[in-house]
Amino acid sequence: MKFDIIGDIHGCYEEYKELVKQLGYEWNNHLPVHKDDRKLVFLGDLMDRGPESLKVMEHVYELVQNDLALYSPGNHCNKLYRYFLGRNVQVQHGLETTVAELNALSPAERQSVREHFCTLYENAPLYLHLDHGKLVVAHAGIREDYVGQYHNKVKTFVLYGDITGKSNPDGTPVRRDWAKKHSGKITIVYGHTPVEEVRHIHNTWNIDTGCVFGGKLSALRYPEMETISVPSSLPFVPEKFRTFHD
Repeated sequence: MKFDIIGDIHGCYEEYKELVKQLGYEWNNHLPVHKDDRKLVFLGDLMDRGPESLKVMEHVYELVQNDLALYSPGNHCNKLYRYFLGRNVQVQHGLETTVAELNALSPAERQSVREHFCTLYENAPLYLHLDHGKLVVAHAGIREDYVGQYHNKVKTFVLYGDITGKSNPDGTPVRRDWAKKHSGKITIVYGHTPVEEVRHIHNTWNIDTGCVFGGKLSALRYPEMETISVPSSLPFVPEKFRTFHD
């Protein structure tokens, strides 16, 4: 099976549509299908901050229901799920945009979106183990020795990255650069941390190129290992991008 893995969409539906077109998908009954039997893979953070979070969520739900895509959740997905369960979450850091969209719906429409997203989330694996174990897709990445495990430490790593528990001056968590220590035996594709260009190091690929912050929306074609990007229509916010020194 060949995969097209798409980075953090964050409600940027128009850019997603353009990217899928460039990847060679044709739209049949509102869903993209590839003539060469390729499958779309979403690594989480479908919603928050961007203009059309609900549209992206409903679209991915439909794709997964029709066996046209694979999905694993990101930290924003996890937070929205907890919000839908009625947990005490702070409606900020992007969630407020998704909640505003939900509040504009009728009660029946809102209930439908809630049910669809909860079904999508509850049936999603924490990370995707593909191509007979040669490929792992995890929202914020995964340490090699964690592959095959699903305990809380792994969940925290997959959703938030290799956090130290400390914070940067802007409030974002300090993260270790786990990719530098990867052996390269398996391919790990992830997002979560916006970078201006796709970052490829030791057979790890960070494909979150910050579409919602005015960067690009990127995809990695597997096994070809080619990247395709489309520019964002949103204003560029340079301070949101991380620079690595490889």
